[in-house]
Amino acid sequence: MQLIHERAVLREALGDRPSASIATVMTLGALHEGHAALMARARQAVGPTGQVIVTVFVNPLQFAAGEDFAKYPRTLQADVQLAEAAGANFVYAPDVEEIYGTVSEGESAQVRVQPGPLGNELEGASRPGHFAGVLTVVAILLHHTRCGFAPFGEKDYQQLTLVRAMVRELGFDVEVLPVPTLRESDGLALSSRNRYLSGQEREVARAIPQALHAAQLVQYRGAQASLEAAQAALRTQPAVDVDYLELRGTALQPAPSTGPARLLLAAKVGSTRLLDNVAIELGNPS
Repeated sequence: MQLIHERAVLREALGDRPSASIATVMTLGALHEGHAALMARARQAVGPTGQVIVTVFVNPLQFAAGEDFAKYPRTLQADVQLAEAAGANFVYAPDVEEIYGTVSEGESAQVRVQPGPLGNELEGASRPGHFAGVLTVVAILLHHTRCGFAPFGEKDYQQLTLVRAMVRELGFDVEVLPVPTLRESDGLALSSRNRYLSGQEREVARAIPQALHAAQLVQYRGAQASLEAAQAALRTQPAVDVDYLELRGTALQPAPSTGPARLLLAAKVGSTRLLDNVAIELGNPS
């Protein structure tokens, strides 16, 4: 496995391989088993002789003022070890200049991919500009890696939805592969931010997956019952500071009265912001 920092070196390493033999897993680093699952899906897509690229780039454009860009964990050596153990061929860890070029002091990349109205809802309402930063770096990394496949986790469901829309609407020749959320033994969705939680906060945070599970238990009774069940579970832990709890359709349109939907939850526990979501089948007693 190779660790590469420059686009030109990556291009040379990939040679003239077709895009259908390349899969890219995009990360901010601080890798964990959830990322390993993305790598496994990438390997499945390209087969044993294909090339799996793991990008490690803490993207400044997707962090708003006051967020945790400066303290976001940088663990490149450990990330390389995990990627190698998971069977990746390359770790591509560019610096900011390699991604966005040289910019004047106090400026950042001027051209960005705008996410449309959905980018201002849910996470976008709480983090203005976040998804423009995400889509911009994803578009750049798709060009740098020339991949035919790109797995994205369902834990960041709005991100997955917007990346799919970008790829479809801008004509990228790449297949976005959704990967189910992995959970820790207490039900908490695997996330690099879990490491910020104290022991007591970790106990409190368990209310988040419990609330989503409570909604699933009554999904056959419809949207209102599902939301009320989740809200009741969250009230048992007042220290969970809920930002939003919303039921949407699978493409994050307004929820249908029956059929497949998605329940999305964002909350802070202490100073740590956590995201989670589950599939809901409204009106289905199975």
